[in-house]
Amino acid sequence: MPQPTFERPAPRPAPAARTTFLAVTADSLVAADLGPRRRRPPGPYRRLLATPGARAFTVGNLMARLPMGMFSVSAVVMIAGTRGSYALAGAVTATGLAATAVVAPWTARLVDRHGQARVAVPATLVAALGSLALLLCVRYGAPAWTLFAAYAATATTPNTGGMARARWNHLLKGDADALHTANSFEQAADELCFMLGPVLAAFLCTAFFPQAGTLVGVVLLVTGMLVFTAQRSTEPPARPRPAASAPLRSPGIPPLLAGCLAMGGIFGAMEVVTIAFADAQGHRAAAGVVLALQAAGSCAAGLLYGATKPAGSAADRLPWCVAAMTALLTLPLLAASLTGSLPLLALALLVAGMATAPTMVTTMTLVQQRTPEGRLNEGMTLAVTGLLGGMAGGSAAGGWAVEHGSVAAAYGIPVTAAAVALLLALLPPRRAAS
Repeated sequence: MPQPTFERPAPRPAPAARTTFLAVTADSLVAADLGPRRRRPPGPYRRLLATPGARAFTVGNLMARLPMGMFSVSAVVMIAGTRGSYALAGAVTATGLAATAVVAPWTARLVDRHGQARVAVPATLVAALGSLALLLCVRYGAPAWTLFAAYAATATTPNTGGMARARWNHLLKGDADALHTANSFEQAADELCFMLGPVLAAFLCTAFFPQAGTLVGVVLLVTGMLVFTAQRSTEPPARPRPAASAPLRSPGIPPLLAGCLAMGGIFGAMEVVTIAFADAQGHRAAAGVVLALQAAGSCAAGLLYGATKPAGSAADRLPWCVAAMTALLTLPLLAASLTGSLPLLALALLVAGMATAPTMVTTMTLVQQRTPEGRLNEGMTLAVTGLLGGMAGGSAAGGWAVEHGSVAAAYGIPVTAAAVALLLALLPPRRAAS
């Protein structure tokens, strides 16, 4: 008969040794624990940037994205300073904006089909040559039509933010929480670049020479794009023949693009009206700082939003985000109408900006979810194109309201655009035909 065997349980690991230091003073006993401390788990952004290859492509992308906030300001300062016409400068930059709205979706489609590196690098070089051509035309007094042609060539600039989001979507597929953090990080990066870009451009153009902002922007754009596209391990695979239909035909995408158009109207009108309000108060130079506070509020809110895990789906959250943005945008209207104080307006814009990033993060998340596989860059670029188109319309509406009414009442234009965006967000997405 076999004898039963008994196994001794495995010994428990001994607790980490701790060292306690005791010291006696004249009237007390001091104890200091010198043992090892428990490390805090890394935060969501540290975990995000710990993804293999993420830091390298993020550095390159931020470097390439910063000039997006520099080129228009640099062009206005450069053209107005040498030709003495803000009307010409505004017309040239508006032409570049319109050209970008047409060309950017086609560039993004090529990126999806042939890969980021193969398309983004030559497209960036064409845009850089356009900026340099504008610089030379202004410097040597070329005819006005050459300025329009040169600046229109910059429309081939790839959507760097969209390409970064596409990489995160590729790396984090299936991890909704991490993807939410990534989208929040990218939105905060957008706000940071559009906050620092105009300030840097204005400093370079005034402190050195009028062409300095454009020249530095070209160097940053090309260098950053080369660093970004060199990270081939994180690049999404190309889809030469995507089976899915165009994003415009996808259920739920058209209402999102219409919402982006309305939100772009908020940003375009807010910029023009704020500059006019600061000018009316005799502090036009402070307009950039006031607008930067709005971007700062959005940047901070975006980082905080990405560190949390919001409840519900993105489709359920979007109306609430837009409603919050609509409500907060009444603060600048009240500050301008009731007080006429520029510092109070700046504070109101800081608070109002805090609803921008959560709204844009949620919108971009829905664009990613509803865009057919293999056409993500195209879908996100269409959203950016909607924002640009809305900004152009909002700038025009804001300028008209300032010219034909009071500057304070013109802050009703962003509130109206936000209300339109809210109505669009409440529309149920159209379902695919069975």
